[in-house]
Amino acid sequence: MNLYLSLLSLDDAEQLFAFEKENKEFFESFVPPRPDSYFRYEDFCETLEELLEEQDDRRSLFYLIKGENGQIIGRMNLIDIDWVTKSGSIGYRVGQKFSGKGAAVKGLQLLILETQNMGLKELRAKTTRNNLPSQKVLDRCLFQKESEEKGDFIYYKLAL
Repeated sequence: MNLYLSLLSLDDAEQLFAFEKENKEFFESFVPPRPDSYFRYEDFCETLEELLEEQDDRRSLFYLIKGENGQIIGRMNLIDIDWVTKSGSIGYRVGQKFSGKGAAVKGLQLLILETQNMGLKELRAKTTRNNLPSQKVLDRCLFQKESEEKGDFIYYKLAL
């Protein structure tokens, strides 16, 4: 499967909204649910505009994992970027149709390359205890468990 990362833009709004709605129940089986307002298109667009402001300020960068035909397969987010310490946190989600097919690993590998090219030196991640697929992705991408003692989450770190 040939995948690429595309920086989030307003042009993606309709397709991303459809992707999120289509995968809502699947995502909620692993992570806490998004608010109901996220699934009303106008509210979704407002949220998207807020994310794009963060992206413009380079506090966070939001990527879509896309297939050759431009279809959204998943998301890769780099948030809480600290340009002084050269660190940031990552988050990701892959649509149910693409789960278990290597899309999350490939997307995360592409994001790691992006962050290295930006000069970042450390990435952090967290996943819920019940999200075994996400834990496997982080393990395959060489993230190290940092702690399991903080509630429902497992924390990871990767030195670049």
